[in-house]
Amino acid sequence: MLEIKVHQIKGFCPVYKKGEKITVDDPEIVLDKTDALCTHALSTILHYTTVLEHNWCPVKLGLTTKEDKDCAYLQCVDPGKPYTDGGSVVFKCKKVNKD
Repeated sequence: MLEIKVHQIKGFCPVYKKGEKITVDDPEIVLDKTDALCTHALSTILHYTTVLEHNWCPVKLGLTTKEDKDCAYLQCVDPGKPYTDGGSVVFKCKKVNKD
């Protein structure tokens, strides 16, 4: 299972607040353990969820550093100011045990 938590918001995000999370138990987004869903964020996140859940390799994928190998960082596609009125969200993804 993956927990994908809002790590940082650059600019303004109308969907997420810092600390909110998305929980994925492949192939399901666990809605009762998910605070919000944004189509801009999902377009990036869903590219990585299956491989990260089944073959945890964020360093090889270029999603983190060797020093921070227990998590992966993903970013939504909204570039923020001056291009949009929104902002970009950086997510921190880690594997968690099922409850």
